Amino acid sequence: MFIPGSYLTGKIEFVKGIGPAKAGLLQNELGIYLIEDLLLDFPIRYLDRTKITPIAEAKSEGEYVQVKGILKDFRVMGQGRGRRLVALVSDDTGGMELVWFKSIEWMVNHLTRGMEYVVNGRVSRFRNQYNMAHPEMEAASKKKTDSFQTFIPVYRSTEKLTKRGLDTKGRNRIMKPLIAELPRDAFKEYLPDELRQKFRFADIYETTRMIHYPMNQKQLRIAENRIIFEEFFFVQLRLIKQYLTRKRDLKGHVFETVGDYFMTFYEEHLPFELTGAQKRVLREIRRDMGTGKQMNRLLQGDVGSGKTIVALLAALLARDNGFQTALLAPTEILAQQHFESLTQLTEGMKYQVAILTGKTKTAERKELLRMLRIGAIDLLVGTHALLEDRVQFEEIGLAIIDEQHRFGVAQRAKLWKKGKRLPPHVLVMSATPIPRTLHMTTYGDLDVSVIDELPPGRKPIRTLHKTEFYRSDVIKFMKQEIAKGRQIYVVYPLIEESESLDLEDLNNGYEKLLTFFPRPDYQIGVVHGRMTPDEKEKEMERFSRGTTHILVSTTVIEVGVNIPNAAVMVIENANRFGLAQLHQLRGRVGRGSYQSYCILMTGNKLGDDARTRIDTMVRTNDGFEIAEVDLALRGPGKVQGTEQSGRLNFRKADLIEHKHILKAARETAKIILEEDPDLESDKHRGIKAYLEARHKSAEWWGRIS
Repeated sequence: MFIPGSYLTGKIEFVKGIGPAKAGLLQNELGIYLIEDLLLDFPIRYLDRTKITPIAEAKSEGEYVQVKGILKDFRVMGQGRGRRLVALVSDDTGGMELVWFKSIEWMVNHLTRGMEYVVNGRVSRFRNQYNMAHPEMEAASKKKTDSFQTFIPVYRSTEKLTKRGLDTKGRNRIMKPLIAELPRDAFKEYLPDELRQKFRFADIYETTRMIHYPMNQKQLRIAENRIIFEEFFFVQLRLIKQYLTRKRDLKGHVFETVGDYFMTFYEEHLPFELTGAQKRVLREIRRDMGTGKQMNRLLQGDVGSGKTIVALLAALLARDNGFQTALLAPTEILAQQHFESLTQLTEGMKYQVAILTGKTKTAERKELLRMLRIGAIDLLVGTHALLEDRVQFEEIGLAIIDEQHRFGVAQRAKLWKKGKRLPPHVLVMSATPIPRTLHMTTYGDLDVSVIDELPPGRKPIRTLHKTEFYRSDVIKFMKQEIAKGRQIYVVYPLIEESESLDLEDLNNGYEKLLTFFPRPDYQIGVVHGRMTPDEKEKEMERFSRGTTHILVSTTVIEVGVNIPNAAVMVIENANRFGLAQLHQLRGRVGRGSYQSYCILMTGNKLGDDARTRIDTMVRTNDGFEIAEVDLALRGPGKVQGTEQSGRLNFRKADLIEHKHILKAARETAKIILEEDPDLESDKHRGIKAYLEARHKSAEWWGRIS
């Protein structure tokens, strides 16, 4: 938010009220080292001293409220660690208990029975009664002077900081004089005047003052709007600049020939007529690979939408132009699935598909690598083993990355660097639809293709929610489906924090199923993460051949399993799964021409988020709609550097709440870069200086998707 100067880079230990000891605590607990860090540690919320909530209405557990009432009584209770100060405050609507476990003597000496107080705190519930623990109190009769604050900033804290007086009160004792004495010349404005006027932003100096100590709601909104816009704007500038630079400077192989490989497959081996969406995406890919610029395209498509056929056609186009293709998959199961599928699809063609995984034997690996180097392998499918330095292509022209979110960008970079003369074209595929807002901040430098149609003959999966009360009905339905010749998955959750418990759940579930589906009439298999790869493969083969009627599994079958005859997916304890995972699991069925079903089993009591997830799954099969709900529930991941998970490191911006500001920021960044790609004009030099100052060491990996 700032262009660092000598004042901003001053150490916090020299700030009035901090000193070396407290500075060390702030560094260790919150990562605050410099004055700049202190100013960027924005309040997490504000106490509005003009807003009084009637005590009877203060019943939102976890919410911070302000009440005003008469202190009826207070007394010290308990002994030792259970010692506490309990007070009762009441207004015309009711009463509320206040509790303190610390600073008891000080509070006793400063409270007055019968006096009216303004009380601020978080509402909690204990034994069906609402109360506040450690609220802040102030006599209601305190005269409002010119320095009276309407908004009191509340800063983040920790237990250690609170013990050393660095709670909200302590931080305000530091921040208030610091903000009051801020030197205006310590701040360099970097947003152009016309941009600030267009959006009615204050300058950076006033924004800093107002975000910490706004006088009213309007000032707070003005300050927050600038900060939110900036957080989106500079991300968009970097992504769009990266995109334009790649389009301008990065050369790629020219695939101008549509030859025998492509046409033979299209005319003689294609198993079904391509959907309109597949044809559209294929045109986009062909156009990219014929421009002489490196393709960097994200292919999104729901489970079962036919991404693999499109990827194969792109690989055949590469072969027609004399280039090899690599297909990188996150698991051995998925790699093997791709290998078998691609081998079957190209059967009868002089097109060599091979597979390389951690299980490939030494002698076989040696020969495979030799054939790869001399160009005898056209398409190499593999796991992380493809990334090893000894894996060398004669000439790689296309890199396909499946389930790309499962690979770190540094890993993907290794594959990208295997091109000898030029980098390969890159096609990254995702069966997890990405919401538009997340795409703009995560993949905003990629071209995007979407397959939004299912292949002909596929029937939408029916999703049902059943509680334990209906278990007998579910068992009856499963037997009916097996009698029709269909197969069934029964999936149990796997949560890292309790793997042994989940395994026990799976084993118990398996034993219960045996009572409903006894041998030899029924065959039940088991697959879980603690089995060896060989054990898992044998079980999957039995299920694939139809020997096993029911496969009991953890989430190891989330991706990479394609059994067209499997028509029922039963997900136990479905409330313990995330939405994206539920959608992926559901995609394991519905791959044949039969009507398929997904049954979500839960207990009777569901939390609000769990209820939303279950209701969403029952309501829709649309992966993009599901992704939007999932984003709202879980929040987005980080977009910078090499981190692949967690929340975006925005201080104020929120992709859901502020998507209208995100859109404005992206449009503004586009206009600026189209007009001035290198930010050389006088009015944009502040933006360029900010980018250079703030992101000298940032690693941006847009080139490698």
